[in-house]
Amino acid sequence: AANKVYDRATTSTVTGTSSLVGVVSGDTVTLGGIAVGTFASANVANVITVSISGFSISGSSSGNYTLTQPTTTANITAKGLTVSGTTASNKVYNGNTTATVNQTLSVLAAGVVSGDTVTLGGTATGTVVSAPVGTGKPVTVAGYSIIGGDASNYSLPNQPTGVNVDITAGTPTLIGFAL
Repeated sequence: AANKVYDRATTSTVTGTSSLVGVVSGDTVTLGGIAVGTFASANVANVITVSISGFSISGSSSGNYTLTQPTTTANITAKGLTVSGTTASNKVYNGNTTATVNQTLSVLAAGVVSGDTVTLGGTATGTVVSAPVGTGKPVTVAGYSIIGGDASNYSLPNQPTGVNVDITAGTPTLIGFAL
């Protein structure tokens, strides 16, 4: 059975060439049918039992045999999701690289399987690549997570990218000056 990425289904792709074992020499028994694999669970895990069905035997000696459908194992890996809609607020130069991330429009991009309960969680933080004045400065976003009843079947391998801010010059105030 082939490993697969989580899709909420228990179907498995069966590959390889199957053959009969235990046929007495001289007997005519032929393996036929189309193999269909079914995972024991649809959830993310390693070494999940996969039941194979669909095989049949034929031939003049086939009545002397009982065919046992095989089992094997395969893995279901987490489905990766991405976040879209994240922005950061432009800021006035203050000497630090902290950026205010706007999470209001942030959503999980298409990819959650219909019927699953998975939402975007966490508190996003932003760090501007450099503090000096400039436009279109890249912001590194961190802190998002995925939550919900089916979150364990998903991963969030990357935080949002393509978020930029403009840093404008500050206006210092002169105090203590007398004429």
